[in-house]
Amino acid sequence: MALHFELVTPAKLVRSEDVHMVVVPGAEGEFGVLEGHAPFMSTIRDGAVQVFKTEGGAPETIEVRGGFAEVGENGLTVLAEHVEG
Repeated sequence: MALHFELVTPAKLVRSEDVHMVVVPGAEGEFGVLEGHAPFMSTIRDGAVQVFKTEGGAPETIEVRGGFAEVGENGLTVLAEHVEG
């Protein structure tokens, strides 16, 4: 099964796709999210969100600045204040 991942800024929906895993730069340290992860919320620090489209694949890196991450029934949503590039 895949994890549904959305990356959103105040201006637009940047990404909405099904992926294998996402590693998020949380305020208390990086955390990885797979399908079926327990629900929670975290603030995020400036850093790189790593998106693994397949198990064992190389990650795509997206630089973000500030915001929140929420894991829920619908997957992972990262609400970033700013996305680089």
